[in-house]
Amino acid sequence: MDTLNLDRPDLYLSRELSLVEFNHRVLARARDPAVPLLERLRYLCISSTNLDELFEIRVAGLKQKVAMGSVQAGPENMTPQETLKALSRRCHALVDEQYRVLNEELLPALARERIRFIRRSEWSRAQERWLRQFFLHELLPVLSPMGLDPAHPFPRILNKSLNFIVSLRGTDAFGRSGGMAVVQAPRALPRLIRLPAEETGSGPWDFVFLSSVIHAYSADLFPGMEVAGCYQFRVTRNSDLFVDEEEVDDLLRALEGELPSRRYGDAVRLEVADNCPADIAAFLAQQFRLEPEDVYQVNGPVNLNRLQAIVDLVDRPDLKFPPFTPHLPTELSHVGDIFEAIRARDILLHHPFESFAPVVDFLRQAAQDRKVLAIKMTLYRTGPESVIVDTLAAAARAGKEVTVVVELRARFDEEANIALANKLQEAGAHVMYGVVGYKTHAKMALVVRREADGLRHYVHLGTGNYHARTARLYTDYGLLTCDPALGEDVHNVFLELTSLGRVKRLNKVLQSPFTLHGTLLEKIGREADHARAGRPARIIVKVNALVEKESIQALYRAAQAGVHIDLIVRGACALRPGVPGVSENITVRSVVGRFLEHTRVYCFENGGEPEVYAASADWMERNFFRRVEVAFPIGDPALRRRVLDDLALYLADNTQAWILQADGSYRRLQPAPDEAPVSAQQALLERLTRRTP
Repeated sequence: MDTLNLDRPDLYLSRELSLVEFNHRVLARARDPAVPLLERLRYLCISSTNLDELFEIRVAGLKQKVAMGSVQAGPENMTPQETLKALSRRCHALVDEQYRVLNEELLPALARERIRFIRRSEWSRAQERWLRQFFLHELLPVLSPMGLDPAHPFPRILNKSLNFIVSLRGTDAFGRSGGMAVVQAPRALPRLIRLPAEETGSGPWDFVFLSSVIHAYSADLFPGMEVAGCYQFRVTRNSDLFVDEEEVDDLLRALEGELPSRRYGDAVRLEVADNCPADIAAFLAQQFRLEPEDVYQVNGPVNLNRLQAIVDLVDRPDLKFPPFTPHLPTELSHVGDIFEAIRARDILLHHPFESFAPVVDFLRQAAQDRKVLAIKMTLYRTGPESVIVDTLAAAARAGKEVTVVVELRARFDEEANIALANKLQEAGAHVMYGVVGYKTHAKMALVVRREADGLRHYVHLGTGNYHARTARLYTDYGLLTCDPALGEDVHNVFLELTSLGRVKRLNKVLQSPFTLHGTLLEKIGREADHARAGRPARIIVKVNALVEKESIQALYRAAQAGVHIDLIVRGACALRPGVPGVSENITVRSVVGRFLEHTRVYCFENGGEPEVYAASADWMERNFFRRVEVAFPIGDPALRRRVLDDLALYLADNTQAWILQADGSYRRLQPAPDEAPVSAQQALLERLTRRTP
């Protein structure tokens, strides 16, 4: 076994292709008749949004490698060029399936529920009259068609914006003949227009696509010309920001200057209407310097994401997931002083099954408590209107020492984070942007309180962001504790982030980029030693992504030593299970349910003395080496047992779980005829409800 070459590229799965597989699993939820109809539509939109990000970041990165001439074989023995070709094939298949699901399954099912998208060919006379007035008064004044000729070159097209290429015949006022024009739909315009029932005789939930209206009345944009064809298109661009942090004096100002460039990065994908003639599609591809395999012709709106608005616009609770109220843990349900509750025992919150309110209350009480001297916190994603940011600002205005480490480079949230950083600074908080070269991804809040026996540190550590909305949609753990060792560790991590000096040795917390990766490798190796000695040995890891090579190799070696390894990986997984002599003792599953799985948990059997860590970090190079992350132990035996019980539920799930095969595909589990169905998420909803008085 020691001579086995674990560097072989065929032992690793492509991260990009693994992400396409994840989107197939999300799309499967859109096809599942057991899922409420409007939620099925939402899953279709999520799969489309995920695909956008795949192109904006991962495909863009591969294209850059190809442009630089890279031919080095990577996972699955593929060069960047080969990976791009494989991605193109699989993404075209995924997109075709997305639109098939939309047109053949979801739209007919929605129509049966009187939720209709009316095609131009189906407009009644009353609908046509109303839509024409809508076009003339609401759309025409803000549309700026641009003819294409030597004096009017092809315009700059915003990333992921809705546009139309129009083919014209005839002669204009200046004697110019025919040609083509581009019409850009401003982003302020609604992509879905609800038809008023009282004015048009429409049903209660009848909608028309903006693209249909512009298409129908495009001739009004070109008086005296004949519109021979009008075709919607959308371009996706490289959206990875680059700021040389060592060469800038003010990261916030540098990012503010860089954000506009995201809208016009290099094109990586072109979506066009399926009825667009081949010569016009080729013309568009040429304008964006794209190859034929980068062109996606779609039977429907070029931006499926905008359909998600329907879920909120249509008031049909029977077509959505049943509402639920997140519950308070027993130890907090009758306690007015949250600090008193934390002193009594550690409190573990499991969102969204349990309320995020205690986290907000923890900060709110700290902001108002005269005994609290200081509040320190990291913010990665919080949302544009954040009660937590408001609470921190109030604390600063009340004279508390408030220090906030805001990660300005949280992808696609940069603009929102710049705004909240300015808001906090105006309130008098100390705002830091972390460490040059390292994103601050740790989820930590520290409250310093003066009590009778001296200063005490109260801490919240989490696996997810301080974002009240996603706390209702993502599964995450949060720990409230006043354990002195954990408090000291968090205090020292904040010192690293805000000051200068050498790294202090931490008591319990594992930290990237210093101790997390190496310690995990040691713990995996320790499990292998236990297995070889005949002691209990097992590893359970639950993360969003597992792609870092050294940790995968450590897992391979542990599996060869006899360690049973269960991996619960929501998205990309580069580890290839089921390889004879390498990974036969490793299972990989992905759970895709009502909530987005987001908890990161690492469990080691440790010869019968289990260790359980919750963490902010996935097992990726960036998390281990280019980010500030923390993994914190669940020390209380009852809480540790609870986490292990939760994981056992996920490992027993046979309704929403998918098993990774050795070829990189996933097989969905189904209950056997004599087996009871198990849904981990549903069981947790019911279990945690029962725990609450």
